[in-house]
Amino acid sequence: MSGRYWFPKHYSDVVQRLRVPLGFVMLVAFLWFAAPDRWSLLAGLPLAAAGVAVRAWAAGHLAKNETLAISGPYRWIRNPLYLGTLSAAAGFAIAARRPGLVVLFIAVFVLVYLPAIELEEQKLRALFPDYATYASYVPMIVPRGPKINADGSFRWQLYRKNEEYNALAGFAAGVLYLLWRAGILGL
Repeated sequence: MSGRYWFPKHYSDVVQRLRVPLGFVMLVAFLWFAAPDRWSLLAGLPLAAAGVAVRAWAAGHLAKNETLAISGPYRWIRNPLYLGTLSAAAGFAIAARRPGLVVLFIAVFVLVYLPAIELEEQKLRALFPDYATYASYVPMIVPRGPKINADGSFRWQLYRKNEEYNALAGFAAGVLYLLWRAGILGL
């Protein structure tokens, strides 16, 4: 996406501010409508766990606004945190056994998160002169084989600085809730 964008900037600015409130709306919908069973949990929770793992891996390679992240998952995809979020949300929606939640999460991702990605990429282009070259080699959201060589190891201090443990805590709470709703965990 070199220079062209899918969403008007004004729209992207508005939905960027709506991400957190919409997250709460999605959480309420999830809590209200979830009707998991053992099979939906087996189908959805591994995908959700994979999403949280991708987010954790990415957070350990991301020094926000300091250096351009090109190691770890950033070798394959420019936005692994968003891919992890999408995977985790899809996994929880599948585990909740409600197709309407899947549709809701996809709609929010397309209408809210894609414009947010575009805004962030505009900021990164301005912040890092090498971003345009990096973006020409590495896809935005659908990973493919690495096109760049980058050294860099996972750093726990970045994971903590990026507060990614919150996603892990949210995942654990979601799993416990689904197990309770499915009647597997008697609290």
